[in-house]
This record gives sequence, structure tokens and C-alpha cells, in this order.
Amino acid sequence: MPKILVVDDEKSIRDALNDILTEEKYEVLTAEDGEDGWNKLESEKIDLVLCDIKMPKMDGMELLNKVSEEGLDVPFVMISAHGTIDTAVDATKKGAYDFIQKPPDLNRILLTVRNALESSQLSTETKVLRKKVSKGLEIIGESTAIKEVKETIEKVAPTEARVLINGENGTGKELVARWLHEKSNRSKAPIVEVNCAAIPSELIESELFGHEKGSFTSAHKQRIGKFEQAHGGTLFLDEIGDMSLSAQAKVLRALQDKKITRVGGDKTINVDVRVLAATNKNLKNEIENGNFREDLYHRLSVMVISVPPLRERKEDIRLLTDHFLEQVASEYGTAKKLIDDAAISQLEKYDWTGNIRELRNVIERLVIMSQDKITQNDVKKYVEA
Repeated sequence: MPKILVVDDEKSIRDALNDILTEEKYEVLTAEDGEDGWNKLESEKIDLVLCDIKMPKMDGMELLNKVSEEGLDVPFVMISAHGTIDTAVDATKKGAYDFIQKPPDLNRILLTVRNALESSQLSTETKVLRKKVSKGLEIIGESTAIKEVKETIEKVAPTEARVLINGENGTGKELVARWLHEKSNRSKAPIVEVNCAAIPSELIESELFGHEKGSFTSAHKQRIGKFEQAHGGTLFLDEIGDMSLSAQAKVLRALQDKKITRVGGDKTINVDVRVLAATNKNLKNEIENGNFREDLYHRLSVMVISVPPLRERKEDIRLLTDHFLEQVASEYGTAKKLIDDAAISQLEKYDWTGNIRELRNVIERLVIMSQDKITQNDVKKYVEA
């Protein structure tokens, strides 16, 4: 049951709001001035505040400011008989959800209360979801190599610089790309991923730039490409070393002109994207072998981040293992399984050719197959050396 605090120095207003809100099955607390209201906000978990503006001791605007300064996350609906447009605007700027003039229309009050509570709940759910997503995207490790990666992300992310991410399969290149986006000024816009290795060469241009209906045999309707989908945000070109030369030429042109044309179309479309690219190949060797355009390489590699393989950061295995044990337990809805030090030491002996991805799979296997605690014998038995 939502708990609503009514702050007003007029007893008649407090009683009227208390009666109507209680009838609607809300739990109601009342306060006769801002100081009393603040004391209740400190001692109770309040879901919504209905607050008068003109009050003795501490007025409504002062209370709203104090709540904001103290970091309390609770929506305010301001109520006043002396309201003007300027007052309403000022209250909204300071964080109030809405402004209602006295005498309050009870139907308007109830509608505003419902909307404010729904908005607050949605905001809370969004924050929780973002926190979960951010936790799932966490880059785990305290080794020197991984600290350098994190420091580079912090410096590069807020800029518009294009970034080339190098690393073996399974090292976490996608994770680096997602952190670059999350910490950028484009984080509220989408990050759109294209796995260049998974798309046939004859379809990659349609995937990136879209196509018009009838532009080729199977083009039964217009398609919006990844460049357009990522407008205002980030385009992540994963495994770009596998992109065809013809597609490379078009990507280069799009980066130069900030414009694209759909396959089979003649209309030029402006696109605003930040491009991040990743590869497990040595692109300089690919350039020498005629498989990658040198001019595109220089366009993409304004900044280069090299993600180290797990064998070069074995001191992170303990932290990674603990993280994956928590992750697997959460996914399975079980208690986190323990692992002894000897088992960790055994994990540190392997080369991990599949890197972080391989370690994640191994930890899940150990959780399933071991008893109460993962032991060194479990590791020897269930890890393929």
C-alpha cells in the first residue's frame, strides 16, 4: 500500500485529503509544516508527498529543496492558494512532479496521485534495470593490463573518437564496446551491433545501409539498416576484419560524409553515429595481404584498445571465478557455490585459449557437476586441459 505524506498548515485541507486518500486505500500521514514533514520523511518510507507552499517554520519550496539536497527520491505534488505560472514553473524546475491550485479539485488530486505513483514506480524499475544491466556489463579484474583498459575507457568514452578494439575471441571486446557507449554522451541512445563475420558478404551492405523494396529478388519491403537504427547513438562493428572490400568502401564513405544511401535507392540520408569496431585479426597484416583497406583502418583506429587474453592476466581468475559463481547462482536461483583455494590455483594453471568465455562455461559446468564445494579434484576432472 503506497504511503502518502500530506504537508499543510491548514487542518481542514489535511483532513479532507486524508479522508479522500484513505478511502482510496492509500496509507496517509500528515504534517502541519515543513519541519514536521521533514521529520516524517526522515523516519518513514514515503512514496509521495502532497505539499503546501506557504507554511510557517519551513515552507514547501524549502522542504522540496532539502529533500533534493539530501538525495531522497520521493515525488512531490505542490499545492497552493497563491500559485502563479512562475511558481509552478519554479516548483517543477526544482523537481516537483506537478502543481495544483487551492482549493484542490479532488478528482484532479486522485488522478495526479495515481500518475505520480505510477511514474515513480516506473522510474524506480528503470533504475533497478539499469543497475542490473550495468552490473552484468562490469569489467572484472585488477591486473595491470585490465586496469589500463579501464583507464582508457574512462578517458575515451566521453569523446566522439572512433575506437578499434583488438583482442582474441572470448576476451570481452563486446564488453569494452558497451562500456564505451554506457560512459559516453550517447548512452541514452541505442548501441547497435553488427557481427560482420556472421552476415554473408552479399547481404552485409543491406544490413548496414538498408534497402528499398524491389532492389533485389528477396527485397519484398523497405529495410532500415544498422546505420539508421544507430542514429544518435553508437554503431558497433564486431569482427570488422571479415567485412568484404566493397562494404568497407561504403563504410569509409559513410564515415567521411556522415551520409548513407540504401541499396537500390537514390536518396541520401544523414546519419549521426559513433562507430566502434572490433577484430580478432591483425588488420595491418590484412592490409598487406589486400584484405582490408588501409584508409578505413586509419579512419577506425583513432584510438586503439587492446584487450589482453586471460593467460596474460591470470591474477584476475579468482575475481572472475567469484563473479561467475554469483552470476550462475542468480541464473539458476540457487545459493552461490563455494570454491576452495586449491581449486582456484588449479584454474590458474590453464592457458584458457577460449579466454573469459571459456572460463565462464567451465564455472557453470563445475557448479552443475560438483558437490557442496568446488575442489581441486573437480577442476581436474571437469576442465579440459
